[in-house]
Amino acid sequence: MKKQHMKKQHMKKYMWAYGFIAPSLILICILNLWPIIQTFYLSLNEVKGFQNPVFIGLLNYKTLFHDSEFWRSLFNTCIYTIITVPVGVSLSLLTAVFLNMSIKAKSLYRVLYFLPVISAPAAVAMVWRWLYNSEFGFINYFLSVFGIQGPNWIADSHTVLISVMIVGIWSLVGYNMVILLAGLQDIPRSYYEAAQIDGATSVKQFLHITVPLVSPTLFFVVLTTMISSLQVFDHIFMMLDSTNPSLKSGESIVYLFYKYTFANNNKGYGSAIATVLLFLVLILTVVQMKVQKKWVHYQ
Repeated sequence: MKKQHMKKQHMKKYMWAYGFIAPSLILICILNLWPIIQTFYLSLNEVKGFQNPVFIGLLNYKTLFHDSEFWRSLFNTCIYTIITVPVGVSLSLLTAVFLNMSIKAKSLYRVLYFLPVISAPAAVAMVWRWLYNSEFGFINYFLSVFGIQGPNWIADSHTVLISVMIVGIWSLVGYNMVILLAGLQDIPRSYYEAAQIDGATSVKQFLHITVPLVSPTLFFVVLTTMISSLQVFDHIFMMLDSTNPSLKSGESIVYLFYKYTFANNNKGYGSAIATVLLFLVLILTVVQMKVQKKWVHYQ
């Protein structure tokens, strides 16, 4: 009887628990799970405009893997991710460490670094397009003071991806800085005081105290930054016109998805691109989850 009573109590607790999380679960299924299922279904069909889907099996994937433009956009996305994630996260961590110190006007610096996060993407794109302008832009004007002829940053196939990377790194530092700053403030000051008594330098304190203790937060930042970098779209869409001769050298896989789905009205092919990106993100996330055991230290 006691066991049955205990089971009933556990069941009631589970019922209450699932009842509380039910609204969130329902919204996740409607807003996240169902679109994934629908996208995979559309990727197996030919969908032109508002026509009914016509089942074609894996033909979209076969066409996709023989499409040179897809491989170029995938290569661009991978290069963008490989560079922006380590550089952006490193700058975010250094900025967070700097703003965690006792310095004057600390609040002002935090606001200035966080401004790119709350700025409208369209406004950000317009400002950076002006900065990158080959004739009237501030960057080329600054270089000309030293006698350097600046390139046509966003119209040259050799510099367009670098230009987009710079904007991407600039825009993610502020958001990641806030998250890392929260992690840094959880580290007890007594650890640093003990290290100073033992004669540890600032560099050693950073490597042996700060990095290990902030590693759980750092792992979260690396993971989310990697996912967002693989999905880069807004900077490319707003900074590069469709008539830009260097567009193919800077387009990402999400931009290619937008191009086929909304510009070319080929939803089936666009869904195949989105599905491939989904599996790429899942694979890299699983790898990150496995690797994190070697460098993330939970207190």
